[in-house]
Amino acid sequence: MFKIKINQNSTFQTEAKDDLIFVDGIANDLNMVHIGANRYHFIYQNKSYTAELLEVELGKKLMKIKVNHQVYELEITDKYDELLRNLGLDHFENLKIKEIKAPMPGLVLKILVKEGDMVKKGDNLLVLEAMKMENMIKSPSEVIIKKIRFNSGDIVEKNQVLIDFN
Repeated sequence: MFKIKINQNSTFQTEAKDDLIFVDGIANDLNMVHIGANRYHFIYQNKSYTAELLEVELGKKLMKIKVNHQVYELEITDKYDELLRNLGLDHFENLKIKEIKAPMPGLVLKILVKEGDMVKKGDNLLVLEAMKMENMIKSPSEVIIKKIRFNSGDIVEKNQVLIDFN
């Protein structure tokens, strides 16, 4: 089940079962053919459409598509997004991370960023050696490096602040 909001306006639910697509609980027989890079042709209710996928932001679950020369922005949520929203846990992605701490004691082998760098979620920040294993410390979100509090070769303790973010 997916809930799709189009252009911040209309919302509907979709679900695929067997070879049918259900839109708001109503079965729709959709005849679709892949015709090129991110382009599709489909027939819906005896009308012909050409669709092109323009942009995808997986982390935000957003898509921009063009259908017959009209551009639409889609916001897609699934049952897990709905569960997080119902539990009041959907706002955590907007929290600002101020710092990253050492997850364990260890030796800083390599610093991969410098102050002022803008990094994205998942980007490598540094290599921390602990118990003869190299551990890659990654960025928890999109941030700007404000201050690096150590140098390569420094020994750090668990929970010691390693990097401050703006």
